[in-house]
Amino acid sequence: MTSTLYQQIQQLYDASSGLWEQVWGEHMHHGYYGPDGNLKKERRQAQIDLIEELLGWAGVPSEKALCESYRILDVGCGIGGSTLYLTQKFSSIAENNLKSDAGTDRDFSRSPAQNKTGASVTATGITLSPVQANRATERAKIADAQSNVNFLVADALNMPFPDESFDLVWSLESGEHMPDKIKFLQECCRVLKPGGTLILATWCHRPVGEKAGELTDEERKELAEIYRVYALPYVISLPEYEEIVRSLPLTSIRTADWSKAVAPFWDVVIDSALTPRAIWGLLTSGWTTIQAALALGLMSRGYQSGLIRFGLICAVK
Repeated sequence: MTSTLYQQIQQLYDASSGLWEQVWGEHMHHGYYGPDGNLKKERRQAQIDLIEELLGWAGVPSEKALCESYRILDVGCGIGGSTLYLTQKFSSIAENNLKSDAGTDRDFSRSPAQNKTGASVTATGITLSPVQANRATERAKIADAQSNVNFLVADALNMPFPDESFDLVWSLESGEHMPDKIKFLQECCRVLKPGGTLILATWCHRPVGEKAGELTDEERKELAEIYRVYALPYVISLPEYEEIVRSLPLTSIRTADWSKAVAPFWDVVIDSALTPRAIWGLLTSGWTTIQAALALGLMSRGYQSGLIRFGLICAVK
């Protein structure tokens, strides 16, 4: 990743993450409002529902997978919202599987995440922001999960992990920040264990080509403004992502466009940003964060016009 882009992304999230958590909570991603986007929900519940819907869509975790040690990688982990949620959820499933398989577990020396073989659910989150990594670590301690979760400042294009390290590679809205989408997906595939699952949800632009037509000058202008404000090098279409994934040693590849399901999120965020608390937080958080807030309408209009899409990919190695 180029040093300039690296710095821009780091500065954006160093400056804005504290305000986001204070006003909007620990989950720094879209919410799910039903397949057609017409369900009314509290915003934080919608964000949790997105995680649950993604897991259900991808068929993760399988009961068999949690019979052994299970390692999760959260690429672009923010302040650890998804990382901790996944770890706690999978640990609970593993514990329930143990109880149903063997009755009451009387070995109280084991942690709740361990099953009868001594296997455990652990997770690693990576981010470019030291502020995010430090806050995520603090939140893990508060949740008494520090023994099962760790957070690192690391580049997703050059991950500091051996080959075949993780059972699940989870990337929820980080792909749009990657300046080399091919290298990013190659790295995700490299660190995935055989039989492991990749789940990717990312910002895309509409499909292009003979039927859909190329991006217009006006669309390119709108995208350029989104790139500038949110420290994005560029986005690609979901079919382009699929083409990259199909070039890798991955199977059971599936894609989906959930744009309708998540589009209401931006209007909800805009409404919540108009409170005195949020406005004061913006004014004290610096120009980078203010610009990002002022551009919320760009994303809302992008979904309305069909230019911005929310693309999903899952695959098995």
